[in-house]
Amino acid sequence: MIFELSIVGILVGFLSGFFGIGGGTILVPLLMLLGIDIKEAVGISVTQMVFSSLFGSYLNFKKNIFKIHEGFSLGVGGFIGALGSGYFVSIVNSKILEYMFLGFILFAFYRFFKKNIEENSEKDIPKIVIFFVGIFIGLFAISIGVGGSILVTPILVGLFHFDIKKAASMGLFFVIFSSISGFISLSFFGHINYLYGLIVGTSSLIGVYFGIKLAHKTDRKKFRNLLVVMYSIILILVIKKIFLS
Repeated sequence: MIFELSIVGILVGFLSGFFGIGGGTILVPLLMLLGIDIKEAVGISVTQMVFSSLFGSYLNFKKNIFKIHEGFSLGVGGFIGALGSGYFVSIVNSKILEYMFLGFILFAFYRFFKKNIEENSEKDIPKIVIFFVGIFIGLFAISIGVGGSILVTPILVGLFHFDIKKAASMGLFFVIFSSISGFISLSFFGHINYLYGLIVGTSSLIGVYFGIKLAHKTDRKKFRNLLVVMYSIILILVIKKIFLS
């Protein structure tokens, strides 16, 4: 299992760095395919996100892709919302979590296809609005094992017309807050497998480095198309697990 988890960690780390996601959107279905229950998979996923988001955001900041103050209100809201994730996971049935995860992916698809992703007339977002958006995303996302960037990015692009690469970088920055908060909450309720989380998290750093390196060289149109492909694969994996297993 250690070898499989290491390979999964490198793969998820690469995708995390390239797409600016925490990695849970891909990691949770893969862990479930390895026979791990969704609640344990959520804990491993959140642990991995702490590693990938910190390292990935550092690399993006060095490249001046985004300014830290722009994502701070969103991140603080995510931290507060994610504190409730441990309790939420404890009271919600695993099958309901799976359906929530499926709905999460479908919403992301909807936002990407509804708006022209290359539109770049960025809107000003009141800090109080983005703060409460962060609270909702933090609670909901961590509870299903994702950092929230898969929802942050479509919202920033689809609703507020952010540049797609900037939105992806801010989404990964958001994951720092939500994943650390979620890790604390899930640990308190006993949902973290620390060994598996450490294996996946440390191995993911290799993938994060090369993923971000490639993302900086990819043009925006191709980046958008690759995002759609990623969402499609995730959707297929989740549907297979829920309805065909």
